[in-house]
Amino acid sequence: MYRQLTAFGRRFSVVGAFLLVAGSATAQSVTPAVRAWRERHEAEITRELVAFLAIPNVASDAANIRRNAETLRAMLERRGITARLLENGAAPPAVFGELRAPGATRTVMFYAHYDGQPVSASEWATPPWRPVLRGPPMAGDSLADPIPLPAGGRLDPEARLYARSASDDKSPIIAMLAALDALKAAGVAPSVNLKFFFEGEEEAGSEHLRPLLERNARLLAADVWLFCDGPVHQSRKMQVVFGARGVMGLEMTVYGPSRALHSGHYGNWAPNPGALLAELIASMRDGDGNILIERFLDDVVPPTTAERAAVRALPPTDDALRRSLLIGGSEAAGALLFERILLPAVNVRGIRAGQVGALANNAVPTEARASFDFRMVPRQTPERVRELVEAHVTKRGWFIVREEPTAAERLAHAKVVRLEWEGGYPSVRTLMDLAVSRAVLGVVSEAIGAPVLALPTLGGSLPLNTFAEVLKVPLITVPIVNHDNNQHAKDENLRLQNLWDGIEVFAALMARLGPAWPGVVP
Repeated sequence: MYRQLTAFGRRFSVVGAFLLVAGSATAQSVTPAVRAWRERHEAEITRELVAFLAIPNVASDAANIRRNAETLRAMLERRGITARLLENGAAPPAVFGELRAPGATRTVMFYAHYDGQPVSASEWATPPWRPVLRGPPMAGDSLADPIPLPAGGRLDPEARLYARSASDDKSPIIAMLAALDALKAAGVAPSVNLKFFFEGEEEAGSEHLRPLLERNARLLAADVWLFCDGPVHQSRKMQVVFGARGVMGLEMTVYGPSRALHSGHYGNWAPNPGALLAELIASMRDGDGNILIERFLDDVVPPTTAERAAVRALPPTDDALRRSLLIGGSEAAGALLFERILLPAVNVRGIRAGQVGALANNAVPTEARASFDFRMVPRQTPERVRELVEAHVTKRGWFIVREEPTAAERLAHAKVVRLEWEGGYPSVRTLMDLAVSRAVLGVVSEAIGAPVLALPTLGGSLPLNTFAEVLKVPLITVPIVNHDNNQHAKDENLRLQNLWDGIEVFAALMARLGPAWPGVVP
């Protein structure tokens, strides 16, 4: 969506982006001083994170969500940041902070969310809100024994901290605050005005986000938003991400006889909903991932030259992924994973019809269900996807209903399908050749001492469109946590080295982004 906000006519290669800014910044790198400070304070940093993780943070738990928000405000204020809660009715408040830098001409907003996914506590090795430090995972990904948190000194960088939100998303918040502590200790002032926006409803779908942004648009104004959510690349290398695919869900039910029928007596006479559903799915996408819905790809914007170059520059991980997943071959004749992520997808996330295995019976079932998610790329919209899918289904002779069909509807139509659409949002992608994009790439490269990986878009989806539509500002994601963190699942964890790396990266962005980002705001 931000694609339309720039008049840039030329394209820069990703390698060129590094060279444009990294050279001038390196001479004044803050990373050695930040690293030295962090090495002296690892236990203290970890204890602050442990205390934060111990507060339950499911968005529906209003009392504890409030505790999280108040704790965050206090953490910001202890560092001299002007902080307040942005109330949002009955919804969780956002936490806002601001730290102005004398002489700065740019304002950078750092985003993270403090709420976490619901848990099934019985599945966890230890209670999800009782943080536990363990050694590196052992063979077969089994958990190492708990180890006590030391009072001081260095910690094993491969050790992991286990708790809900250890990675998603409380550790990036602690990394931001520790980065400020390190800069202050080093006598380095931020080169940009800093703002912080910590959301409390992200894992619950950000249902009340838009009105909150609209009411506070002036307060939240910035030249760029840096989203500090998500994992690093599967190779463990740091990456900067410039977008996310959109998403929309669909539940589909097709109907057969009103009661299950003996398959010997009726099996080649009564319509079989399982077979009908399989036929309908096969008409929407083939086994190689090609989308067969008419005109589905018409609105797709082809990847830019810079985006294609960025994907080809990523470390090769496809073969290793296939081996680890026991996949003999991947879709699209072995096309690269990250090339496929630049395109839309129709995913069948579940199918159900009758029974299988020991419960199987010789019967024609009464209905069959399938669940889909549609992944969208720039210029595709949920409304258009819905229109095209329904036209496709209707063209194949199906009568569409929104509720359980009546007896009259079932008798009047040979093929009846119920479509239940979920809410969704479109894709957003910030151009990789904007001045701010090149500056972020250069500063992060400086911090890690090597060219950072540049990813045009995440395969997953985030509601970035809400920020883009309301605030009309470039959105760039700088993730720091380990890719194997079990986010949204049992035993979520954080590899400590990822936290240390994040502190250095965020400190560099705070201290070096101003001089690395010349010219007027695009």
